[in-house]
Amino acid sequence: MKKVHFPEKAIFVCDGSKCGKHKEVRKYLKECLKENGLKNEVEIFKMECSDRCKHAPIFSVQPANLWYSETSHKDIDEIIANL
Repeated sequence: MKKVHFPEKAIFVCDGSKCGKHKEVRKYLKECLKENGLKNEVEIFKMECSDRCKHAPIFSVQPANLWYSETSHKDIDEIIANL
């Protein structure tokens, strides 16, 4: 058996029908993590519908258990700054 390294922090991105339409925000998140040298410290996971469609797009930062709704590029900058 081999151990697999996973970062201690994770960002879950809702990929339901409404949240999934906001691909540009998810792409921006990936770019920001890379630019800030956090690519190996924070893992991004797509999650099934969070059932909060009227608040799309939904992001969750773990293990801090912080949830963000109507997430924009500006919000991504704040999330990255607080990691």
